Amino acid sequence: MPSLQDTLNEIVAEMAAQPERGEVASYIPELGKVDPARFAIAVVKNDGEVAAAGDADEPFSIQSISKVFTLALALGRVGDQLWNRVGREPSGTAFNSIVQLELEHGIPRNPFINAGAIVVSDVLLSGHQPREAIGEVLSFMRTVADDDSVIIDRDVANSERATGFRNFALANYLKGFGNLNHAPEMTLGVYFHHCAVAMSCLQLANAGRFLANAGRIESSGHSIVSSERARRINALMLTCGHYDGSGEFAFRVGIPGKSGVGGGILAIVPGIASIAVWSPGLNARGNSMLGSIALERLTKRMNWSIFASR
Repeated sequence: MPSLQDTLNEIVAEMAAQPERGEVASYIPELGKVDPARFAIAVVKNDGEVAAAGDADEPFSIQSISKVFTLALALGRVGDQLWNRVGREPSGTAFNSIVQLELEHGIPRNPFINAGAIVVSDVLLSGHQPREAIGEVLSFMRTVADDDSVIIDRDVANSERATGFRNFALANYLKGFGNLNHAPEMTLGVYFHHCAVAMSCLQLANAGRFLANAGRIESSGHSIVSSERARRINALMLTCGHYDGSGEFAFRVGIPGKSGVGGGILAIVPGIASIAVWSPGLNARGNSMLGSIALERLTKRMNWSIFASR
């Protein structure tokens, strides 16, 4: 059986030969500037093995992948009370849909669609100024990645604020239904900034280690969340992490994953490894086109599907 590193090298070569790469998220002007030819993949295993290939050291905007980490923070803050304000079901609609939010009286389907993540941001803002809440998110990202060089890309955050009209509409709907405790512009300030966190695939794969290891980072001995909470976050990633493409991702890839419109995907093989992949071109559902293909090939070759017998 080829080594993990050889497998990643093969996948990078295969992705370089793909003629269709999807479309970059040009509706956020800063993301529209990213070269669609870029590709990276990194794997950090629980046993300490690290393998990476492609542009694995190049930072990119993680966008909605950050929602995994803000969810962990919010659950640490309010526990299961969060589920009074956010559901746990797949949406079956686009990540920025407002129709479902209206029909369901201001309770977002899950914490990974935009409306749900805005509510999570509102929870993190409680008792803080926006700058403090943003700082808490960044500090947490640096802790789990074990890397103080992780930053928030201010240009991306400003670009999102300038063009985030649908998110402003969602926030105002949430406020109108009584599911936002702060002014929409304050909560959105937190939301736009955590979506603008920039990380490389190596940093992101490191940041996901606690979800692959029952809530703990083995190398440091730190417990980030309980094993039960890690399991539940992984379950939400599997069922809701790719918006209305979540079922297809589970069918083809077979592991929990969270995508972002920056072209990244964080994927978790519980008990085995954390994986990050980045390819900026998106498919019609807003998920990385080549990233999804690469993860499907990796899990098949390594027999890493959670539905596979080992």
